[in-house]
Amino acid sequence: MEAQPNPSRLDFSNTEFAFSYQSDRDLKRTHRLFRMMDSPFLSRLGPPFVSFCLKIGLPVQGIIRKTIFDVFCGGTSLPDTQRKSEELYRFGVSTILDYSVEGEKSEKGFEETAAEIIRTIEYNQKNEPVAFSAMKVSGIADFDLLAKISSGETLSEGEKAASNRAFERFNAICKRAHELREPVFVDAEESWIQPTIDHWTEEMMATYNHEAPLVYTTTQMYRHDRLEYLKALVAKGKNKGFMVGVKVVRGAYLEKENERAKSMGYPTPMQPDKGSTDRDYDLAIAFCMANIERVAVCAGTHNAESSLKLAALMHQLGIPNNHPHVVFAQLLGMSDNISFNLGHHGYRVAKYLPYGPVKAVLPYLFRRAAENTSIAGQSSRELQLLKAEMKRRKLA
Repeated sequence: MEAQPNPSRLDFSNTEFAFSYQSDRDLKRTHRLFRMMDSPFLSRLGPPFVSFCLKIGLPVQGIIRKTIFDVFCGGTSLPDTQRKSEELYRFGVSTILDYSVEGEKSEKGFEETAAEIIRTIEYNQKNEPVAFSAMKVSGIADFDLLAKISSGETLSEGEKAASNRAFERFNAICKRAHELREPVFVDAEESWIQPTIDHWTEEMMATYNHEAPLVYTTTQMYRHDRLEYLKALVAKGKNKGFMVGVKVVRGAYLEKENERAKSMGYPTPMQPDKGSTDRDYDLAIAFCMANIERVAVCAGTHNAESSLKLAALMHQLGIPNNHPHVVFAQLLGMSDNISFNLGHHGYRVAKYLPYGPVKAVLPYLFRRAAENTSIAGQSSRELQLLKAEMKRRKLA
């Protein structure tokens, strides 16, 4: 395969490509939503207000469905996602299906979630626009149990049995991914349950990643130990003969991590500052690219500079834009200027497409609202790009 032309043609300010998949009506709706999200006051007030309305039975689900849900989610069920995934694919952007139901506590709930994740993998095989499935281990296993295993505490007989059932669910998901050769992302979570997630995911990679990178772990680079962890994992893969799939992200639980560390009196696992996170993110990507024959990397970022750096590095190393071991990823409804400009220039790029019942995915939606407010300038950047495209279309 030959390297593609120099990525200097990439222009993330090109709003025509960025919003090509949105009709005039959709563009106006998205603009209204980001105007609200650009207000810290409304972003703070929204989640508790919505939760209160649902608690007392006010009919707000319809409003949520037609606003924030439609922007950030693909639908309420797996078949619902087809329209959105096909729409994105027409413009060069694939889909990562993510069943985003959270907070399950029962064995029945865990079993149902695992079965649904397997259905996404089977669905992927039949639908070209879908490139990956995604999962959270806490969706198929009790969070407190994962924390107890991670801390090294002694488990009761009942807890051992529950742990074994959870691992079997996890194995069933990864085994199906291997059988159908459809890759699955294992999301990173809070640091106090991550050791168990890491251990289980490594076992799955050692079992199923010998011929192709089908099981992907996730490294959160706002943790100061993750770069070394990634290097050790790749070395382990080389020694044991398996390929490493890794989604590299900055991280999503910063405040929660720091608050817990402070309240419980242990050193925070977080980097000392954003600059250190950015440095380790770039180093992790460069390390993966240097080992591209043994490592498949998903660059999960809304950072334009990081995306341009990766595109430039691919060009420098002679790696084609569409190399099967490199994919860029962003969340649905965010950073369309990055996703669709990359797709237009032939890079492999995918959008996380969460789905599930409206009420069940509210935790995910609240995090997206908070993320757009907390990431420096994120909502403002989105808003300015939307305004520019509305002006270009003469809709303002």
